[in-house]
Amino acid sequence: MDSLLQWDGDFLLWVQEHLRFEALTPFMKAVTVLGIAGCFWLALTLVLSFIPKMRRAAFASTLGMVFVAITCNLITKNLVARTRPYEVVEGLTRLIGEQVDYSFPSGHTAISFGSAVALFFYLDRKFGIGLLALATLIAWTRLYLGVHYPTDVLGGMAFGIVMGILGHLAADRLWPVLARKIGKRSEEEADETCEDDRG
Repeated sequence: MDSLLQWDGDFLLWVQEHLRFEALTPFMKAVTVLGIAGCFWLALTLVLSFIPKMRRAAFASTLGMVFVAITCNLITKNLVARTRPYEVVEGLTRLIGEQVDYSFPSGHTAISFGSAVALFFYLDRKFGIGLLALATLIAWTRLYLGVHYPTDVLGGMAFGIVMGILGHLAADRLWPVLARKIGKRSEEEADETCEDDRG
């Protein structure tokens, strides 16, 4: 365990020394913002929900993110309570503001993969791969900016992948039932509207 913790910190110092570039830093800061509270993934899911053929995909993404929020952000982060690397790794400099929650696992990474993996099952393959690539880039920004350990990011990826798959499986089971109920309700509302017009 000690050797793993040592490697975690040493890797971040190596990234800081060899892979940080002043010209690249603004881009990495902008990309990491996409993962704050899952803002990009929530917006994408909302857009997809307005497209009839994509509503099951949006439902799967929503479930994946909800599962991540519960298991990763609410439970695991607080149970593990890992200190952020910039607070304990000597010589490491963070490039963004102080983070308010614990370090393990990476919430940015988990929610990004939770949504991207869930959506991958429904979208065009190229688009799905593009979303997975974006999730990976968001995960990398957390290391580049010095706010997560590599094991935080790997843990976040694991949570996101599992919860994204579960979101997909749950959506495939639940969506037909919800769609029938929504359709039935719409028909009833239409009937009521016709009766009001006749009245």
